[in-house]
Amino acid sequence: MTTLTRNKGRWTPLAVAAAVLGFVTWWPIGLAVIAYIMWGGSIDDLARDGIEQAKAAFKPARPASSTTGSAAFDEYRAETLRRLEEEQAEFDGFVSKLREARDREEFERFMADRKTAIDVENTSLKS
Repeated sequence: MTTLTRNKGRWTPLAVAAAVLGFVTWWPIGLAVIAYIMWGGSIDDLARDGIEQAKAAFKPARPASSTTGSAAFDEYRAETLRRLEEEQAEFDGFVSKLREARDREEFERFMADRKTAIDVENTSLKS
């Protein structure tokens, strides 16, 4: 594989945009971008690595399930979280029952309206 062939794959739209933007900003920046691309760098990989580092910087430093150092508080927190999870499960069950009841009522109303419409249609056809 020749150097030209190897370097040709690095000229992605992002690399071209970076070079143009570099020249528009200040011509040495544009030259630096072209040199970076020519000597083996990939602007796409550079951007991807920057995004990964930015995501890592904004992640929480420690997981939420870590201990605080106080056994009493950790026990209280664990019990409270367990109780809240149980209440959430009960509430989800209650909401699903409400939805089922509402759906059943709407369906029964639809069927009653449909039956009424069919009966009206049948009586108008008989007349």
